[in-house]
Amino acid sequence: MKKKIVGIIGSYRKGHAIDSAVSAVLKAARDNGAETAKIYLNGRHIEFCTNCRTCTQQQGPRGKCIHDDDMDAILTEIERADGVVLGSPINFFTVTAVMKRFIERLVCYSYWPWGSKMPKLRSSQVVRKAVIITSSAAPAFISRLFMPNSMRLLKAAAKCLGGRVINRQYIGLAAGEKDQTLGNAAFLRAYKAGKKLVL
Repeated sequence: MKKKIVGIIGSYRKGHAIDSAVSAVLKAARDNGAETAKIYLNGRHIEFCTNCRTCTQQQGPRGKCIHDDDMDAILTEIERADGVVLGSPINFFTVTAVMKRFIERLVCYSYWPWGSKMPKLRSSQVVRKAVIITSSAAPAFISRLFMPNSMRLLKAAAKCLGGRVINRQYIGLAAGEKDQTLGNAAFLRAYKAGKKLVL
């Protein structure tokens, strides 16, 4: 049976660093026999979390949100996958607003009945592998040292989705040109990560 890998892209621009890196991961997965899918969050209807906590009151593997939007379908597709790739540029020291909106909606994977002091993840079981990717105008080592919040958020999101992060990709100097392309070294790193998701 073919494995399935889903790429979640929190970039606003197609064909640039994050999109290209996620595409390289997915290409490697396909080259090694997997089925792949790519989801551009910017092109999907995802409402803001209202903090109503309705989804956290319900039993089961995932609570149901009050919003009737595309989030349920996105999460269903991820739940059917063997691996997930989460990619976002760093905007103002963190992930993009559209990626943050997606991450906030992952509260549905926590159980937090009224009267409880804090939420608990509904399941701590690892059911898929994950690769997380960020890009920044700064050099990659600067992002690692001074902008670690992006990776922390993506790692937390992967955990909510039942994923164990097997590879992190920092893409630096990603805004030097108007139509910045992914360098060969970054492509190869992403491609190797895609192989690890499948093998």
